[in-house]
Amino acid sequence: MSDLPDLYLPAAMAPSLMAELAQRFRIHRDNPPATTRAIVGGGSVLVDTALLDALPALEIVAVNGVGHDRIDLAAARSRGVRVTTTPDVLISDVADLAIGLMLAVDRRIAFNDRAVRAGGWDVPLGRRTSGRRIGIFGFGQIGQAIARRAEPFASEVLYTARHERPDLRFRFVPDIAALADACDTLILIAPGGKETRHIVDAAVLEKLGEQGVLINVARGSLVDEPALVAALAAGTIAGAGLDVFENEPQVPDALKAMDRVVLMPHQGSATVECRVAMAALVLANLDAHFAGLPLVTPIL
Repeated sequence: MSDLPDLYLPAAMAPSLMAELAQRFRIHRDNPPATTRAIVGGGSVLVDTALLDALPALEIVAVNGVGHDRIDLAAARSRGVRVTTTPDVLISDVADLAIGLMLAVDRRIAFNDRAVRAGGWDVPLGRRTSGRRIGIFGFGQIGQAIARRAEPFASEVLYTARHERPDLRFRFVPDIAALADACDTLILIAPGGKETRHIVDAAVLEKLGEQGVLINVARGSLVDEPALVAALAAGTIAGAGLDVFENEPQVPDALKAMDRVVLMPHQGSATVECRVAMAALVLANLDAHFAGLPLVTPIL
């Protein structure tokens, strides 16, 4: 075992993945040594210049997810550090959850469940999902999968992305303010990072309007949470379905107290099938790297 390469694992993974990693590496949960050659982390793993400087032997960061906005890619590239993610395998599950949250907010599913468990029966009316205009911010593979699922519900599906896709049948809207103004339900599935931080602010929520619903299955950093709390409290928007938060696992108490909000603990890819496939990709990338073979799903 002494000749196994060192691996830094900042957070626990599924037991099956950790068992496989333990056969291949000496795992360090804290204070990784300078001899660390690999990092495995979730989509929120932080790999900044300070960590890269502390790990001069680092060769690869294998992300168990698709997010990499907290990885300094320029610094990693300059040091020859490879970065991989687990794309494709989580598209369906994240898209399914976006639709599930939309329905849960409109039909007050979580609130009604709590009411029935408490012995209640007479509850406020929900709202119809069918016929609403559904806007999607971010139109990569997951955004397109959400659009296909949303289309049977929607009077129209609109999207905002870096570039228009004329080959797709959905209507392009050039910016998120215009998208919020044009839709009834706004679904976020864009990457995090500096470009999108707090892109959903008070002005965007105002444009979404008092019948509008916000769904976030992207990154918590896209939403100005105090502005969202204020908009919900004032009735500026009708409700929200949130799988992600700005300071996870911290969730504002004000959101927890709101009946028109459905909360999830970052569960977009959290199905048995998806997590098995993600773990397999993490291992495949690590195995390929240490065998001197091409990486399976590299981004760097």
